[in-house]
Amino acid sequence: MKSLLTPAIWIVAVAILLQTGVIAPSAALITFALYAALIAGLLIAWRFHSSRIFFALLVLFLAERAISYFSAGHIAASGPGSTALAAAGLLLPLDFVLLALAQEKGFTFSSVAPAALMLFVESVIVAVLCRPDPLASAPRGWHHAAPPDLPFATLIAFAAAGIVLLIRFLLFRKPAESGLLWALAATALALRFGGVGRIPSAYFATAAFILAVSMVETSYLLAYHDELTALPSRRAFHEALLRLQPPYSIAMVDIDHFKRCNDTYGHDTGDQVLRLVASRLARVTGGGQAYRCGGEEFAIIFPGKTTKDVLDDLEDLRGRIESSSFRLRGQERRQEERGPDRRNARAGRTRGHAIRQLARAPAASELSVTASIGVASSTEKSASPDEVVKAADKALYRAKDGGRNRVETALAGRRARSKTADIA
Repeated sequence: MKSLLTPAIWIVAVAILLQTGVIAPSAALITFALYAALIAGLLIAWRFHSSRIFFALLVLFLAERAISYFSAGHIAASGPGSTALAAAGLLLPLDFVLLALAQEKGFTFSSVAPAALMLFVESVIVAVLCRPDPLASAPRGWHHAAPPDLPFATLIAFAAAGIVLLIRFLLFRKPAESGLLWALAATALALRFGGVGRIPSAYFATAAFILAVSMVETSYLLAYHDELTALPSRRAFHEALLRLQPPYSIAMVDIDHFKRCNDTYGHDTGDQVLRLVASRLARVTGGGQAYRCGGEEFAIIFPGKTTKDVLDDLEDLRGRIESSSFRLRGQERRQEERGPDRRNARAGRTRGHAIRQLARAPAASELSVTASIGVASSTEKSASPDEVVKAADKALYRAKDGGRNRVETALAGRRARSKTADIA
């Protein structure tokens, strides 16, 4: 929601400032802001290998330049300027949708060439359609006049593109998708106010700024969030530890027999298990914040809570993980019949037989998972977050040694244990 709503707040703020006359920036200042945002965005997109945002910024630049050049600073009811405005209103939403749907491949030739060719062809088409009459004269400079109404086809194009981009954001929830959506909205406002002049240029600058910031947000997510589970990552966990003040509790969570699940069903199924458990951890009660520390290990921080305060919440979490299951998507190569496995033979006849039985499970069978949890709290003797984490780890090992699928405390307190699941 933050990635979705923050750019909208910026657009509303710019609209209020411009329309109410609270600030009245000069034309030169707005032009400087526009090109500064475009150049900064292009450099950031290039540095982060985002060809989609790079070409989206080029689309903004070409649209703004085409309208400004062919209108000669004034949009009339007819003529090259209005033609350029209508062309931008149709092509820009189409380009944004195509860029949003394109797979991000960085600046490889296979990804850059089609987009560059598309922009070149569109530029030629607009130049041909908007050829000015050499005998006609048009005033130069910015003029304050009522902007012409946008064609109905332009409104439809922007509305359809906005719906597509909104659906993509709801599906993928990435800052780049939100940036494309709200940059499109800011561009629609720029065209609504004539496409040329102080106010339209300010909206073009806002669109470029939104796209540039979306790249910064993307880099932040890559650094502080786990891409697979969408939970905060290990780096975010360590930074959160530095901000903790007693009292607090830390729980360490480990998926039971996760390696066996990977070896039996394959890494694609293992990724499904990780996402399933992460979705339950993300909704942990008691004011806890979950993190993925690596592999099948997770952590939960409960600021201002003691072990006694969070035991019921952790037990509820353990139960919800145990009761969750999903159907395997299809039979993978590791589920097919195979000959004797020497690794299984070394591990023992009983264990090898159990794994072979799992390997023969039907592809459409349900798979459930359990987790072991260890929790510790800050005390006078162990107020350091590192010490609390170590105590929670020891409690987690006791939960594993005690049969798994249970919650253990640093004081060796034991919660009720439920039956193990299919792969536990």
